[in-house]
Amino acid sequence: MAQSLTQIQELRQQQLQRLSQQHLMVVRMVEMPLAEFEQSVLAELDDNPALEVMTDGDIEDDTADATTDATTDATTDDDTYDTTDATRDDDSSERRDALDDALQQMTADDDMPDTVPGGYASDTADFEERVYGAPRSFYDSLSEQVAGSRLTERQAVIMDYLLGSLDSDGLLRKTADDIADELAVYHGQDVTEADVQETIDILKSFDPPGIGAATLKECLLIQISRRPNSPMKDMMTKVVKRCYRLFMAKNYPKIAARLRMDTDTLRTVVEEIQRLNPKPGAALCETEGSNVQQITPDFIVDTADDGTVTLYLNQGQVPRLHVSPAFTQLMQGYKANSAGMNRNDKEALLYAKQRVDRARGYIEAIRRRQKTMFATMKAIIDLQGDFFRTGDEADLKPMVLKDIAERVHLDVSTVSRVCQVKYVQTRWGIFRLRYFFSEGVYVNDGEEMSNRRIKAALKEVIKHEDKQHPLNDEGLSLELQRRGYNVARRTVTKYRKRMGIPVARLRK
Repeated sequence: MAQSLTQIQELRQQQLQRLSQQHLMVVRMVEMPLAEFEQSVLAELDDNPALEVMTDGDIEDDTADATTDATTDATTDDDTYDTTDATRDDDSSERRDALDDALQQMTADDDMPDTVPGGYASDTADFEERVYGAPRSFYDSLSEQVAGSRLTERQAVIMDYLLGSLDSDGLLRKTADDIADELAVYHGQDVTEADVQETIDILKSFDPPGIGAATLKECLLIQISRRPNSPMKDMMTKVVKRCYRLFMAKNYPKIAARLRMDTDTLRTVVEEIQRLNPKPGAALCETEGSNVQQITPDFIVDTADDGTVTLYLNQGQVPRLHVSPAFTQLMQGYKANSAGMNRNDKEALLYAKQRVDRARGYIEAIRRRQKTMFATMKAIIDLQGDFFRTGDEADLKPMVLKDIAERVHLDVSTVSRVCQVKYVQTRWGIFRLRYFFSEGVYVNDGEEMSNRRIKAALKEVIKHEDKQHPLNDEGLSLELQRRGYNVARRTVTKYRKRMGIPVARLRK
């Protein structure tokens, strides 16, 4: 039976949610930490000539205009934004492009104060941004040593590939044969396994000792080999070479029996081995001279002695912005003479309008970012007020993203973006916003508490346990239950592993 082809037209009605350009701009800004946001503002200033930095003279002129002409005041509200003043009316927002419904509900209160009641203004805050070390990468340090070595042209090519193959610990996990194959396949370099091994041996002679080792065992042996000759050096070599697995398992009685070494001597040898660096690459961090990451907090929370908690946004180096008066006047001039405009004038008017609209949208996006971030952080403080007053991790309450979203009338995804890579500086240190979120655990009396409190209690039990007879996970569970925390053994095991605490045998 022949089949016929028929075309059928159907009329369907469906709802689709599309993100406007303004919405996307706000979403991107909300995700940005302060340092990235500063770079974004500077890039926008370079790209859009209608966006300018507001000077003190501009502020005075705007104030004078506002007292004499209500129309000029309305225009000023549209075209200016002061990053040190987050308290603004949005009555003029009707003249801007409307955002999607989700953005319209970003905050229930259009007037956002600079601080929680009892706080101080952001322009009077006194805090110090700490910068650690001078930028000098791990690769740069090794490259300097390569430059001081007499390498052949072939060795220089191999060495450059070896440096790029080191892992974060400074170890070279690939074999010489694999590296020779990779150089031949991906870089067209015909080298032998012997050539690669010879270059690896040169790399192992660099500082810090242990760089280029294939395994942790070899890394320790390289460091021991650079020590002055002594009986201690020989004993350390024997322990690592002949009893490496027993040493890693801390099975010292078997090591003493195998090497016929008395307990006191073995203890001294083990202490010397433990002073070696198992991660030579960590000795030269990405920023040399520092073992911590430079962090610029996005929020500043201060706690007074009387328990008053204050909050304000860290504005960093973000300038105050407004729409260029020259562009605004140019656009108004073209509009006034629209009847006699030629093609070039129309193109100029269109360009000016696009730039001004972009500038106004960008200023509005910054304003929305401020409100969203402030509302989110304020809700976190409201829920975790006890922690901000005491700094005790045990005072953290169970809190998930949904709890904050419901309080500030935001979508959970928006709250997640705010908290993703943001930090807050407090009296007790600098914390990532994600630190304040944790799941709840029910204890013996039916009370729900944060699992962070359970972890803190677990850490306290392990800290004060008998180091000669540490508790296993079952014993830790029983001790926590004795203290009122109804935690099963498998939960103790899970928390212990997440906290990086070894098993009982390795805690002796």
